[in-house]
Amino acid sequence: MTTSFGSATSTVIPNDPKIRMQSFTGLKSLHSIALARNHRVFTLPFSAPSVIRAVSTPVKPETSTTEPKRSKVEIFKEQSNFIRYPLNEEILTDTPNINEAATQLIKFHGSYQQYNRDERGTRSYSFMLRTKNPGGKVPNQLYLTMDDLADQFGIGTLRLTTRQTFQLHGVLKKNLKTVMSTIIKNMGSTFGACGDLNRNVLAPAAPLMTKECLFAQETADNIAALLTPQSGFYYDVWVDGERFMTSEPPEVVKARNDNSHKTNFPDSPEPIYGTQFLPRKFKIAVTVPTDNSVDILTNDIGVVVVSDDNGEPQGFNIYVGGGMGRTHRMEATFPRLGEPLGYVPKEDILYAIKAIVATQRDHGRRDDRRYSRMKYLISSWGIEEFKTVVEQYYGKKFEPFRELPEWEFKSYLGWHEQGDGALFCGLHVDNGRVGGKMKKTLREVIEKYNLNVRITPNQNIILCDIHSAWRRPITTVLAQAGLLHPKFVDPLNLTAMACPAFPLCPLAITEAERGIPDILKRVRSVFEKVGLKYNDSVVIRITGCPNGCARPYMAELGLVGDGPNSYQIWLGGTPNQTQLARSFMDKVKVQDLENVFEPLFYYWKQKRQPKESFGDFTARIGFEKLKELVDKWEGVVQTPPARYNLKLFADKETYEAMDELAKLQNKSAHQLAIEVIRNFVASQQSGKSERVI
Repeated sequence: MTTSFGSATSTVIPNDPKIRMQSFTGLKSLHSIALARNHRVFTLPFSAPSVIRAVSTPVKPETSTTEPKRSKVEIFKEQSNFIRYPLNEEILTDTPNINEAATQLIKFHGSYQQYNRDERGTRSYSFMLRTKNPGGKVPNQLYLTMDDLADQFGIGTLRLTTRQTFQLHGVLKKNLKTVMSTIIKNMGSTFGACGDLNRNVLAPAAPLMTKECLFAQETADNIAALLTPQSGFYYDVWVDGERFMTSEPPEVVKARNDNSHKTNFPDSPEPIYGTQFLPRKFKIAVTVPTDNSVDILTNDIGVVVVSDDNGEPQGFNIYVGGGMGRTHRMEATFPRLGEPLGYVPKEDILYAIKAIVATQRDHGRRDDRRYSRMKYLISSWGIEEFKTVVEQYYGKKFEPFRELPEWEFKSYLGWHEQGDGALFCGLHVDNGRVGGKMKKTLREVIEKYNLNVRITPNQNIILCDIHSAWRRPITTVLAQAGLLHPKFVDPLNLTAMACPAFPLCPLAITEAERGIPDILKRVRSVFEKVGLKYNDSVVIRITGCPNGCARPYMAELGLVGDGPNSYQIWLGGTPNQTQLARSFMDKVKVQDLENVFEPLFYYWKQKRQPKESFGDFTARIGFEKLKELVDKWEGVVQTPPARYNLKLFADKETYEAMDELAKLQNKSAHQLAIEVIRNFVASQQSGKSERVI
């Protein structure tokens, strides 16, 4: 078959993966972009005159004698026969790893090649697989399948991610096809969970039956379907071309095929993506007013349902330009919050999304991947110029952004009514790592009661569709495995997040997931030392590198790995995730964290305004003053302690039972007992006595 991309006509022979695409002349310089689209062209301040900007739109570009600069990944994509070659050959070899080109291409299939960085000498290669679950929805069958695969082919654990997906670590190359095909055949997919295309679409995880929430979930599903690659490479590689796709809503098919405003590549197997896909990863979230469980402002596109006074969805507000990744000591890279683009009627949302994606596809940088996210394009052009270009692809003007209420972070932990007579139960999972007794118990409950599951953007899990009669037995079993009601979990843990980092992430500079339990304990100790109350909480997020997978730049206290056992400290985010943190200190060794934490938390307690969060406090006081306080800190002035009776356990059996339960939460028996007592006393004082689970 013959397909046309820009001015390059290439013959694709699917049965021969070695056939390479002809040189793709659709990647154009700034001058030919202007000719091709009749758009204004804006040069990023850090770009060279010959910087490559974009894939061509389906208009014949001007012939150029100079080859535009492209990153190596762009070459791999061009020569891959739509993300097939050489991956389809590399996975069949006897070596434990795959080559450089295949390593880049397998990301589009939802996998990263990794090796154990704790080991010295010969590298022990394995693969991480990431699923794609719009809105975090996981059918019962898929959950049980992932649980089995973790034991049979992984490292015995499942990882819940900040984008509402599973990560399965430790899969050997020889088992890749078996694991991938098993996921596909059991209502799952890893298709597009990584790579230069639209990633998993976020939506509120709570299975609430309100019109707004149902519409948000439906919209997330439709956007995910719209931006799913169409050329079949995923199924060709992992299930020998057999398709396992559900029928798509007609409005999705219609929007994808529409080319009335030149958003598509005519006659291409990839009508939206072309041969080159997007310049970089692309992230979208959908939510409803007030619900910022999805960190809406951190996405390339944030979509918010707008309803009338009767709760009927009418359209969407759209934010654009968010993104977390940056590079240390490169000030031209930065985290950025999304900003309002405009409002669209509900029937136009897919066309608006496609127009934004096409703008990034055609104008995002492709020479240097550090600057390829859409946030840099918008920062260079400005939001008004960006809107003007998007409107040419959209074919309409955006309406004014509708007023929205204040955002709130919603965890959906604990027991709640769905609205259809059933209940759901949100369970806190430290750093999203499901393993050991917790994993075994979750499987038993999910299997016994045939429950569907949802993964939250805060690395937690929600059990759905629970009959009221099941609540007591489920609560009892979960508590025995350490999955407690949120009232009995340390508030610091409830909002904390960390990326996996060591030992498997190749980008990690220092610890994150393995280090955060100890760091949270140390923060709790500092709280007690400076006199903060147990329920005085701070949003803490930790990453092992500056790429920001756990969104540390939105935290009140963010720790970003910047060297071995060393962190950059970020301050100033807010509990509702609407304010960007700023870099406060560099190169703070992990053993020296208290030297920074103590003065900051002490002065927060002493100088804060009523109900002022830690993040708002640090922003109000200012970093210059805070650094002065840290530099001059000489320690907390100790007063003689009151005499308390702290003997908690009257018998050995009670202590041993509490100790066993505490170990599941990485705590001491004393710490857990104090937490239970504190919560009980607090509930009594508020007149709401609750049964201890």
